[in-house]
Amino acid sequence: MIEITLPWPPSTNTYWRQFNGRAILSEKGREYGRVVMALCLKQRVETMTGPIKVEIIAYRPDNRKRDLDNLLKAALDGMAKGMLYQDDSQIRDLSVKWADTIGGMLKVKIEAIQ
Repeated sequence: MIEITLPWPPSTNTYWRQFNGRAILSEKGREYGRVVMALCLKQRVETMTGPIKVEIIAYRPDNRKRDLDNLLKAALDGMAKGMLYQDDSQIRDLSVKWADTIGGMLKVKIEAIQ
């Protein structure tokens, strides 16, 4: 099992940009991926292969209203880039919930499943 605390991800609205009619990863999205990769390398995690279960507890950065599903794309892509797992298609069980307190972070637990 892997447990890691990630910074608050960019929203889906700022994760992508349009360029020549194509959607590309924004600078915010690329920077988030670099930060997550550095955290994973620092923690020296071993890349998980096979089916996995991911649990995320989201600590809002402030009390503004937010959509829980807007956290997923950047966070899941960042963890794949950070080599916690090979690809987010490995995820068979995913749960995301709000924490009762603020904090501007994601607490993530990843475990292999059969």
